[in-house]
Amino acid sequence: MPANDDTAPLRITSLHPALGARVEGLTLSPDLAPGTVDAIRAAMDRYAVLIFPGQAQLDDEAQLGFGRLFGTVEETPSLVDQSRRRLPQNQINDISNLGVDGKILPADDRRRMFNLGNLLWHSDSSFKPTPASYSMLHARVIPPEGGETEFADMRAAWDALPDARKATLRDLVTEHSLIFSRALLGFEEFTPEERERCTPVPQRLVRRHPGSGRMSLYLSSHIGGIQGWQTPEAMALLRDLTEFATQSRFVYRHHWAVGDLVVWDNRCTMHRGRPYADKTYPRDMRRVTLMDVAPTLAQAA
Repeated sequence: MPANDDTAPLRITSLHPALGARVEGLTLSPDLAPGTVDAIRAAMDRYAVLIFPGQAQLDDEAQLGFGRLFGTVEETPSLVDQSRRRLPQNQINDISNLGVDGKILPADDRRRMFNLGNLLWHSDSSFKPTPASYSMLHARVIPPEGGETEFADMRAAWDALPDARKATLRDLVTEHSLIFSRALLGFEEFTPEERERCTPVPQRLVRRHPGSGRMSLYLSSHIGGIQGWQTPEAMALLRDLTEFATQSRFVYRHHWAVGDLVVWDNRCTMHRGRPYADKTYPRDMRRVTLMDVAPTLAQAA
């Protein structure tokens, strides 16, 4: 039976009690049958993170085409130094340590400093009025060690909170901006034009996932405040929540292999990259990011 036939069940292996599964027996492409797309979407509703190994056949256009099967792809140009962008396709996000010349970025390069923000727990594009739904990251070149990606299940974290804490959090609205997350690392070298594109946007702190119906925290290092709260009080609460939600019982760590495509749902997870010798070894990862259907405040609570 052909691997892409929509009558062929996905071979799924759970990787963690809370989230994450490995999907085998499928060659990803823009031509997947509708039944297969539906099966992947159902698996995402359950596991939130899916690993598709051995997808070396995907180039940029095929990865984009696969992404479009699940929604609208974001336009994702780099925020800093757009004139020095390495990849010509705006809808492919360059998650690498490489410059336009293909060489490793110098240690003090502004782009490298900015990209260190990927080491913080975050949800992709939470700083945009309509944030991200799925992200799809493809491994083209990986270092010999390090560079893993960790994913935290915000549904399981919500479920584990005491009822009194849930009542406090349920209706809160937070403010998200890239300025806030980079400030945590001491990165403040934004141009006036870049700062204008980083105007804070409001997002719900607690969401209901439309596919599973489960409640979920919506946390990110991009949060810099809670509407109606004093900043120190807000940041103390957010730090406490992040520490709680990223305990090992909620976290799956993925060790990359070349050709892996990992898909995660930003509406109910956070993730972060782990360090590697980025001044020595190249790492070329490419991400397609899908837009959610509406701003969080416009969606059912």
